[in-house]
Amino acid sequence: MTSPGSGGELGRFLTIADAAEILAVSVATVDELIRSGELPAIRVGTSGPWRIERAQLEVWIDLQYEETRVGVAWNEGEFANITELSGARSGRVRPVD
Repeated sequence: MTSPGSGGELGRFLTIADAAEILAVSVATVDELIRSGELPAIRVGTSGPWRIERAQLEVWIDLQYEETRVGVAWNEGEFANITELSGARSGRVRPVD
């Protein structure tokens, strides 16, 4: 494992700057995502720096792709698959009383 700042492969946890670079956004944008609770992160110590677990960032990215896919399908109007958009699995939809 390489030491932080050595230019080698990043470890398990990313700094806000690392995450911003990966996402190609500003540090302020990542900080806002963390503070809003949208992007999971931890603090090192009581008031130390934020750290984002690499795996959590990957999950968050996958969720953003899924939200985009659902949004595009929804905007297709009459062609949208309501069962798919509702999150219900095919064949397991319960009748409404």
